Amino acid sequence: MNRKEFLTGAGLAGLGLALPGSNTLLNAPVSKAKVNDSCVLIPSETAGPFPLDLTENPYYFRQDVRESQPGVLLNLKLKILGVNNCQPMENVRVNIWHCTNEGVYSGYNNQQNPGDANSKYLRGYQFTDVHGEVEFITVFPGWYNGRIAHIHFQVHVSSNYSAVSQLTFNIADKNALYLANPTLYPKGADPLSYAQDNVFSDGVTYQVATLTPNQATGGYDSYMEVSVQGSGVSGVGHIEKETAKVFELGQNFPNPYTDKTTVPVTIKEVSDIKLELWNLSGQKVATVFEAKGAYGDYNIDVNPSAHGLPNGNYMYQLEAKNSRGVYRLPKMMTVLK
Repeated sequence: MNRKEFLTGAGLAGLGLALPGSNTLLNAPVSKAKVNDSCVLIPSETAGPFPLDLTENPYYFRQDVRESQPGVLLNLKLKILGVNNCQPMENVRVNIWHCTNEGVYSGYNNQQNPGDANSKYLRGYQFTDVHGEVEFITVFPGWYNGRIAHIHFQVHVSSNYSAVSQLTFNIADKNALYLANPTLYPKGADPLSYAQDNVFSDGVTYQVATLTPNQATGGYDSYMEVSVQGSGVSGVGHIEKETAKVFELGQNFPNPYTDKTTVPVTIKEVSDIKLELWNLSGQKVATVFEAKGAYGDYNIDVNPSAHGLPNGNYMYQLEAKNSRGVYRLPKMMTVLK
């Protein structure tokens, strides 16, 4: 299987596959949006005039979205929670996109956004880990007329539900960043307040991410918790239901793990199956198990040492082929040595 098949095969279109962030980013301060000890649904916002559908393009499956764009380094971490119980939602896809240091979006070239229609910078997607977290490496966005600095994001919970919103930053903190880096941000301080912004004028209570200097990187860390519809588990849509008729793929146990973990599988229709491991960049690192004419229950052991796996997060994907077609389902695991 190649990278495109992995990213666009049956079971991925709306299903979250788990391939969380690496240990590159430092833990940022937690500022949880709660009312009366209950999570609050993230406000829905426009996707803006410059969205792109990233789903069918494996190029965007990446943690580092900078390409060659200038700007102050920003390590962004988002934690996705189910609003019903405030528990982490693993195995959901999170897209982000934002403008450059000078306020221009990739993928468009028009009067409102004079840029390169063929460019792909500052866009990407990742998948939440067992803690419901995704991490991106990017640059701090600039601002443009009518909008304060912001980052768009979309949380795909299932093939029949996704949440679209935006985040921003403390005004004093972001303006201090701009003024401290005049070469990178020639427009200077952002002149707008939240109330003057075209989107955040109705409030930003649950949409202000932290912004903390990182002495080790010379950049900043940012963190925000996002509550979406659900109860701390992935939603189920049509594609997932079709896959469930062919097989069930359980969460590996234990997870995280050090020496060995076990992946439970139940094959409901006779199929040729294989279990593969993929890394954060969408590269296959190992084929763990293969069987022809498989049927029934399997407990597949994974030994990281046998496959030369360093510490980190990986996704494991089961593929089943039979007379009805090809079915794939991914989940995540974490190796701790």
